[in-house]
Amino acid sequence: MNELERCREWIEAALEYNGGCYSFDDVVQGIMEGRMQLWAGPDGCAVTEILMYPQRKLLNLFLAGGSMEQLLDMEKDAITWAKAQGCDGLSLSGRKGWTRALKERGWNTLHTTLIREF
Repeated sequence: MNELERCREWIEAALEYNGGCYSFDDVVQGIMEGRMQLWAGPDGCAVTEILMYPQRKLLNLFLAGGSMEQLLDMEKDAITWAKAQGCDGLSLSGRKGWTRALKERGWNTLHTTLIREF
């Protein structure tokens, strides 16, 4: 079993909160094409992508699932990898609960994303 299939349950659970923007197959394709990165651990996984802005380059964490301890343990490696790619920070798209979980680790709320569907 490859890592994507092993992590499928966590990824699909996280996808339930993405507003219908991605399917599991979209994530697989993004990882295979190198546009997204899979961070797989024994008890959880995360999916990131590099976001390019005119003034910044950020590693964006947009899917995560599994044990919180596992996910927090991945942060140091993600920072090291992001710096090697020329990123100057991390961003995260997720539920409000992440604000509490990451505040002590130096994360700050930059903005809130709202959506109006029609």
